[in-house]
Amino acid sequence: MTNSLQLTFVNFKKDSYIIVEGKQNADRFFILRQGKVRLFKEVEVVEEEGGNVLGPGDFFGVVSTMSSHSHIETAQALTDVTLISVQKEQYGQLIQNNAPVAMKIILQFSKRMRYLDEALTRLTLKNTADNDPSHLFKVAEYYARQSQYNLAYYAYHQYIKYCSTGQNVALARERMVKIQPYSKAVYLERKADEFNRVYPKDTMIFSEGQPGEEMYIIQRGSVKITKIVDNNEVLLAVLKQGDMFGEMALLEAKPRSAGAVAYEDCQLLAVNKENFERMVASQPQIVTRLTQLLAERIWFIYKQLANTLISDPLGRMYDALQIQLEKNRVPINSAAYIFDFGPKELINMVGLPPADGNLVLRKLLENQKVRVSDNKMSVVDVSEVVKQTEYYRKMQKIERARREAASRM
Repeated sequence: MTNSLQLTFVNFKKDSYIIVEGKQNADRFFILRQGKVRLFKEVEVVEEEGGNVLGPGDFFGVVSTMSSHSHIETAQALTDVTLISVQKEQYGQLIQNNAPVAMKIILQFSKRMRYLDEALTRLTLKNTADNDPSHLFKVAEYYARQSQYNLAYYAYHQYIKYCSTGQNVALARERMVKIQPYSKAVYLERKADEFNRVYPKDTMIFSEGQPGEEMYIIQRGSVKITKIVDNNEVLLAVLKQGDMFGEMALLEAKPRSAGAVAYEDCQLLAVNKENFERMVASQPQIVTRLTQLLAERIWFIYKQLANTLISDPLGRMYDALQIQLEKNRVPINSAAYIFDFGPKELINMVGLPPADGNLVLRKLLENQKVRVSDNKMSVVDVSEVVKQTEYYRKMQKIERARREAASRM
């Protein structure tokens, strides 16, 4: 590292707390130079892949620092430790001087995202999603039944391409002939030098199960990230201008774990592996932005995992709205707020079947401060969502404490 980057070395004695879960204004993260550190949460929803004990070269606090949210975990020194302290504004300079550090953080984030995403699928849908190319046929069949022919045609095409000897190839070809007159699927085959792309609303950018070779930067419009499991479409995120997506398949050379669909007309910049590696070395601002986005998504998925612990489905709905408010940094004292999703997407977020979800939604709308306007969820008083969420989280803590006390008797 060059002398222009002044990093601070800090020491903590054994058993000291270094960061504390829930603490606001995370402004720095740490790289472990000597010793061991244990990470833990108030409630462990899933055990971290690789365990929670860190050693030299590992880092922690990056998710909260780079996403500008509160800490999602507590870090305690298991031995006397020496840490390198990196302030948020130093990150760009750090990766400019030491690109391998940036790649290590990004690759670990990508791996962590995939692991947590699979855990969330298991918990919310009581199932595991198939991510191999044969899953493309199931995706196509789902969208065909929903009369979403742009998406179905695209997924059938990719299934035939990647599973040319699959048992459903003949059926996929037959289906494509039937729906072709109604489909406007785009970029079924991509050209290596075609980096700027325009996707009309409701066309597929990529499907889950499809091998991935590119990530994307949204230059205009918005994109929804979805997953099909057990004949149900689950909305994972709505991404907007400036956001990046698809990086996990690019970094790990694995099939896509979710699908991406143009939520409205959008223009995207496609980045392949060769261009990405060049970007890491030459454009630290883009790598910083990617790190921030990955950190934001990991923070968000931890919140979604915690949401699964709330046993009352109405409480889960309030909590899902609260998570979105936190994600978008909406002040608690705001008078009103319109979300960028509707009732169907809210039901999907909490992993409820449509019939059950509609019943819970009716209960939610009995609260006159929660409304549906132009098929978008809205609230006339943000503090009402915060108040209701705190109530259900408190009830869940009481219930958990009661169960733990009963199990000790």
